[in-house]
Amino acid sequence: MADYNENQVNYGRATSAAGVEYDAGLRSYMLGIYNYMALALAVTGIAALGTAYFAANNPAVANALYNSPLRYVIMFAPLAFVMVLSFGINRLSTGTAQMIFWAFSAVMGVSISWIFMVFTGGSIVQTFFVTAAAFGGLSLYGYTTKRNLSGMGSFLVMGLIGLIIASIVNLFLASSALQFAISVIGVLIFAGLTAYDTQRLKNEYDMVAGHAEVMARQTLMGALSLYLNFINMFMFLLQFLGNRE
Repeated sequence: MADYNENQVNYGRATSAAGVEYDAGLRSYMLGIYNYMALALAVTGIAALGTAYFAANNPAVANALYNSPLRYVIMFAPLAFVMVLSFGINRLSTGTAQMIFWAFSAVMGVSISWIFMVFTGGSIVQTFFVTAAAFGGLSLYGYTTKRNLSGMGSFLVMGLIGLIIASIVNLFLASSALQFAISVIGVLIFAGLTAYDTQRLKNEYDMVAGHAEVMARQTLMGALSLYLNFINMFMFLLQFLGNRE
């Protein structure tokens, strides 16, 4: 009986130690994702502000970036980086994938630099912090909730596809009513995706734990997902909260 009780105690200790180790690994994994995302946002912000400042002091550059056909190239350039990472992540080395990720972050900054020409700096900063607070709350919900959010995934992806198509159409229609509807729906879709992606990334930890190379790639792709959710939510909220110059 003494041996049985001692074995139970030892098993409990081992189970507890394994649980602590698992929780520490999960926290480290998620922290790595958020760190990548935060650094990418910093790179984007610096690139956007630097581009806008340079354009403001060079009318020819401003005209080329914001009024010529080059603006469409700049607008869709980040999509090319996303596709390279999404479809080639398993063939790229970790170092190469990281370089592409940072280049993407900088190009995204150039592509959204126009906001400094349209909205006041104060309203941009205010919207950024509103977005950060909303993102933090939604991500925390996705991380802590016991509710399975996987059912939202297909619905949100279909909504996102429709949103992209509507946005492209409105580039040519320039309808203010359609833009308002796109902004409202966009905020809702990316709010849902923030919670959904956070839970998805948390659940995927079991599949990558113990595989350093796989975990490094998944950390990068997880950061990309959350980064895109943040940026898009910010851009759509700016349509409501931004004060125009």
